[in-house]
This record gives sequence, structure tokens and C-alpha cells, in this order.
Amino acid sequence: MSYQYKREPLTPDEANRLANACKTHDEKLIIWTLLDTGLRVAEFSNLQRDNIDWQGHRITIYGKGEPYGKKTKRRVIPLTQRTQTLLEGHFSLHETLGIGVRTMQRIVKRVANSAHISRDVTPHVLRHTFSVTAVQKGLSLPSLQRILGHDHLTTTEIYLNLSPEDVVREFNEKW
Repeated sequence: MSYQYKREPLTPDEANRLANACKTHDEKLIIWTLLDTGLRVAEFSNLQRDNIDWQGHRITIYGKGEPYGKKTKRRVIPLTQRTQTLLEGHFSLHETLGIGVRTMQRIVKRVANSAHISRDVTPHVLRHTFSVTAVQKGLSLPSLQRILGHDHLTTTEIYLNLSPEDVVREFNEKW
């Protein structure tokens, strides 16, 4: 019998508490970027100034594959003004992000504890939270699939946690 652990996204209240618990620039940079972009923690850790189109308000990511090989997946991730401002502040002083994956994981856990969120919060939970929030705001599944870098729409659908209330509300809006 196999058991697949299901990570639940943060509730809107938990996401707000998490964001408000950030004290340092690095904490704000990590929490808001992960919540606003859906980046994988390793992708974010490897981010460089040259990956960001400041005028176009987007990040170009080369994910899951050889950097210049046949399996490289290139995708574009839109930036919110809030996240772009945080990234500009960081990259005005540095060429690279300079924060490792393990450090980011520790920072996310520390900020979640400060926010009195009792469950395990990881960078991937923030990616999941981004995904659910994007769908709730009306982003199409194919657009979300491209942002997240999934090959198959069925992978993107795993991130959906639509409550019965969400389903009824959407039905009533569309019908």
C-alpha cells in the first residue's frame, strides 16, 4: 500500500501572517518571491541578475535539464511589482542571489514559526500556495502549467485544492 503525502497550501490568513512575520530584507525577498512566482527553491537559489527582464517584469528560468542541452526547459515567469522591487533591491548590490537551498528552507521554517503557523511550512508549500491562489484569481490551467514548468497538465492539476465553496462560486459565476 503506497501513501502519498499531500502538502496543503497555506490559507490566505496563514499566508498573510507569514508575510507579516518577515523582519529582514532576505526574509521578505524569500517569502514574497516564492509566494508570488511559484519558483522551485533550487531555481530561485540559482537566480542571477541576467535572468530578470526589469522592463518586461519577468524572470526567465532554465529549469530541469542541462543548461544548454536538449532537455532544457525555458520558461518565463511574470513578476509582481512587490517582488520586482525586492529583487531590484537585492540585485542592485549582487550579481547572484547568493542564498542556498538549505538556508532558504531554514528561513521559511523560522518565519513560519514566528508567524505561529503550527504545521510544517516549506518552500514547496509556498509554490503550492502560489498555484492555488493563481487559480482562485482566475489564471487558466495552461498558463499556470507554463509558469510552473510542467510538461503535463495533469501534473499542474495536482496543485489544485478547490474547496466545495470554490466550485460552487465558479459554477455560479460561469453559469
